[in-house]
Amino acid sequence: MACTLIALPYICEKSNLEKLQLHIESLIFVANSPIKISEIKSTLDTCFETSIKSEDIREQIELLQKKYESDDFSIQVVEINSGYQFLTKGAYHNSVGQFLKHLNKKKLSKSALETLSIVAYKQPVTKSDIEQIRGVNCDYAIQKLLEKELVEIKGRSEGPGRPLLYSTGHKFMDYFGLKSIKDLPKLRDLQTTENAIGEPAPIEENVENIQNNSGLEEE
Repeated sequence: MACTLIALPYICEKSNLEKLQLHIESLIFVANSPIKISEIKSTLDTCFETSIKSEDIREQIELLQKKYESDDFSIQVVEINSGYQFLTKGAYHNSVGQFLKHLNKKKLSKSALETLSIVAYKQPVTKSDIEQIRGVNCDYAIQKLLEKELVEIKGRSEGPGRPLLYSTGHKFMDYFGLKSIKDLPKLRDLQTTENAIGEPAPIEENVENIQNNSGLEEE
């Protein structure tokens, strides 16, 4: 499908800036994950057969964000992991959450969420460290998280046996709507405890909100 070209120089005409904003809005809308300014620029440069300034794209995104701040809209443009995505506003999370509960038959298990929380706050971390905190074997939980790209291998520890190190994967921030890893909730420091198998681990009480709001499916 051919693009509707913006007359050059596009930045000199108000109408063309408005058209540029509409193109940007459509790209953010159809993107499956947060779309970066560089991706928007590359697409529009090809589409319009000209070079569009990143500053102009960023300016139009800021105008879109102000536009969707209005109470007339239930959605907003949010910056996540250096990209932009449409998300519902907090006032509508309850209704959306109820819909997702019906849509998703299974979420990540409590075991997987506990493991993911430990990785997020302690990364990079070895499997033995995770198991020491949880008090149970984590092989299955880690495998599930790796498959979903919520966790990834970041190399090997310098310790005995050089075990694998795990950190959050590239889909982690997308799933939880975080701009950066620094935006994680401030939880109490995870303490290593001697838990008997089957006893609640210290991390358990900290992941309930994540489990209720994640909407993640378990295969």
